[in-house]
Amino acid sequence: MTQRMQDLAAEIVRLQTELDQEIEARRKILGSRLKEQIGEFEQGIIAEHRRLRMSVMTFLAQSPVRVVVTAPMIYSMIVPFLIMDMWVSLYQAICFRIYRIPQVHRGRYIAFDRRHLAYLNWIETLNCLYCGYANGVIAYVREIASRTEQYWCPIKHAARITDPHRRYYAFLEYGDADGYRTRLDQFRERLRSDAAPGSDAP
Repeated sequence: MTQRMQDLAAEIVRLQTELDQEIEARRKILGSRLKEQIGEFEQGIIAEHRRLRMSVMTFLAQSPVRVVVTAPMIYSMIVPFLIMDMWVSLYQAICFRIYRIPQVHRGRYIAFDRRHLAYLNWIETLNCLYCGYANGVIAYVREIASRTEQYWCPIKHAARITDPHRRYYAFLEYGDADGYRTRLDQFRERLRSDAAPGSDAP
């Protein structure tokens, strides 16, 4: 990877950190604070949230028929998500131990904190739980897959791919045969050190 590419990758990480700081600043403006990974609000704000909660009957009455009809199809996806979650967890529990790859902390990707929001009725809360779980599983699986790729095949694709995982930017260039043969062990050792327990860093 060229120096320019390293600089760009570092800039991406810097911007992500800056974005996280801006999100945290916005939370403070909205009166939110974290307590044991759960967002809490001041009492006056909670009362306002409860006032803004829509009743289930009103929510259903305002929902288009197509939304109600397709809801079972949406929720049926919970089955493959559960299977994928369990299967990938088993995979890393066995294989990552064998290859000495630090395991991914599932709890850092799957969060159910939106159920505490007082302005959501129980259907909206259920929707948020479902979406949080589904997207969390995808992020969790992606991190496991990215560690697997770094261990076995840290090579960029010839074609440009959309939204590659964070580890991808440091991979070997497509066609760098000598680099693959001489540096594969370096990628594996870096994976073990960069993804050490207590860190899900790229």
